[in-house]
Amino acid sequence: MPPRLPRSPRPTPAQEVPPPPHLPEILRRLAAAYLPTPPAPRVSPEPLDDLVETILAQQNTSALTRRQFAALRAAYPVWEAALADGPDGIEATLRAAGGGLARLKADYLWNVLHRLEETRGELSLRVLRELDDPAARALLESLPGVGMKTASLMLLFDLARPAIPVENNIWRVAGRLDLVPARWNVLKVERWFDEVLPRDWATRYVFHVSGVRHGRQTCLARRPRCESCVLRDLCPSAPLFLEGRDEA
Repeated sequence: MPPRLPRSPRPTPAQEVPPPPHLPEILRRLAAAYLPTPPAPRVSPEPLDDLVETILAQQNTSALTRRQFAALRAAYPVWEAALADGPDGIEATLRAAGGGLARLKADYLWNVLHRLEETRGELSLRVLRELDDPAARALLESLPGVGMKTASLMLLFDLARPAIPVENNIWRVAGRLDLVPARWNVLKVERWFDEVLPRDWATRYVFHVSGVRHGRQTCLARRPRCESCVLRDLCPSAPLFLEGRDEA
């Protein structure tokens, strides 16, 4: 029997779909329109606080997230108190502050606290500030309920690392610009951007924030405002939306 030949490695997303030459112009226009002056990078004094807020923010408004976090902090001045109170107590605190998914988020939060106590012996994530990017991501993704997107958000916003979280707005914008195939999911699009964007915090922070704002304000899911879009001449989808509007 002849020996098996080794399998060729699977191509990376950027090898499957190389970035177009006008990608830097897309970044430039989005930055100019939505975030011409980026803030200074911020490193959280206690990333666990920010992880709690990030979990609360899932399918929540910013105002509701702040209210729930304030309620948790009022009920539990230290996270050890939340761990001792258990998921039921955390759920009751979240429900009193308003918002949905209280049980699910209470379970996530308690499981994170429990895992940290078991594995690290303290309810803190300050160690993330000392780890390199891959190790920091690995630690975050080892926690219950923390996937690639949540870890990327933490790395970018709370640790000033060059991650590039992709949520539905950026995914939609990238698909309409034909940067990536429409069949790709959010995680694969994030891996593509991680390969093709410059690996510096400022570029990735500005693109994430401006891309989200573009999706919320202009490239809307149902009726995109192509007539006022700063990327209109670079977008192959714009003529299709505008033509359909004229026919209607």
